[in-house]
Amino acid sequence: MKFPFYIAKRYLFSKSSNNAINIITGIAAVGVVVGSMSLFIVLSGFSGLKDFSLQFTNVFDSDLKILPKSGKTITFSEAQEQQLKKVTGVSAYSKIIEERIFLQYKGKNHIAYIKGVDLHFEDVNPIDSLLYFGNWFEPQTSEVVIGLGTASKLSLGVQDYIDLLEIYVPKPGSGQINALDPSQAFTKENAVVSGVYQVNEDLDSKYVFSDIAFARSLLQLDSTRISSIELKLLPGASEATAREQLITLFSEEIVIKNRIQQNDALYKMLNTENIAVYLIFTLVLIIALFNVIGSIIMMILDKRKNIKTLFNLGATLQEIRSIFFYQGVLLTTLGGLFGVLLGIIAVWAQLQFAFINITATLPYPVKLKVINIVVVLATITVLGVIASKIASGRVREKLLV
Repeated sequence: MKFPFYIAKRYLFSKSSNNAINIITGIAAVGVVVGSMSLFIVLSGFSGLKDFSLQFTNVFDSDLKILPKSGKTITFSEAQEQQLKKVTGVSAYSKIIEERIFLQYKGKNHIAYIKGVDLHFEDVNPIDSLLYFGNWFEPQTSEVVIGLGTASKLSLGVQDYIDLLEIYVPKPGSGQINALDPSQAFTKENAVVSGVYQVNEDLDSKYVFSDIAFARSLLQLDSTRISSIELKLLPGASEATAREQLITLFSEEIVIKNRIQQNDALYKMLNTENIAVYLIFTLVLIIALFNVIGSIIMMILDKRKNIKTLFNLGATLQEIRSIFFYQGVLLTTLGGLFGVLLGIIAVWAQLQFAFINITATLPYPVKLKVINIVVVLATITVLGVIASKIASGRVREKLLV
């Protein structure tokens, strides 16, 4: 191995007497560098976009969420609550009542979800990061916090005690609605908007936060019925251990979802896009490696006399093939390392100086991740080995005679 590797290094770093081969080799090297740099920058950019997209769910969603497997509510008694406090790894929890509602304000309508939360909600989710303006609702009051999208659709401000927000929900039960007076089929409550939150475009029009007692009264639920429980885990706590203990607390069938499972569609979409981007730029890299194959084949033709000399001196056909195989591997590996280094510099510069912006105030999000470095180097190495193997196979016995 030492002999072919030594010759391969000499061929790689020494100029050929044929200037055309030097140009082809240079183009191949530049192609590998640019291809690996582009792949790394794109993966880093997508990592930044992924974190940017998920930061909203990290604020809005809890570490774990307990939901009924069927139906809309589960039973949660005081005895179960005392047992929940003893579950290993649970830092805080909040009882939630959630249902679809119909909003009306000054003739404008909007459909949303009411999310009644208790006093512990701020221990599970950071309220301060949700509020856009105004204040969080006071407990045991008819105040609500709406999203910026809802406020825009209803042209609704805060602290308006003259024109109240009307909230409707269908009454439980069955039977036909009286066509002469359809309002009898709904329970109505008036509320004052105390604040407006902003997370993202979808969530800003989806939820209306209220005190859990207000939501329970609106939905006519008894004190033991809730829609879900949101939990915050201690740092380093075992999710699996917490799940095992939580399941034993409920006689009903429940579903426990972590943050990823609560947003499985979003995570699947982002992961699919990440794979698609990786495959597209890997294809570009494969095209660039055709230059490497061409460069090695041209080098083989240029070094025919040297190949014959090495063969006459005792080198085997396999050793001669290994020379050009190692040359190709060195070319792609070194080009990949240099390309990744340039990519790291470019991503670091974007993080420090934000020279590319999405908007005037929002820099394009990027993130330096070790996994992206490993993926790019592994990709370029594997493809380089394949390309080098194909090119070195052009050394045939007829070149040795």
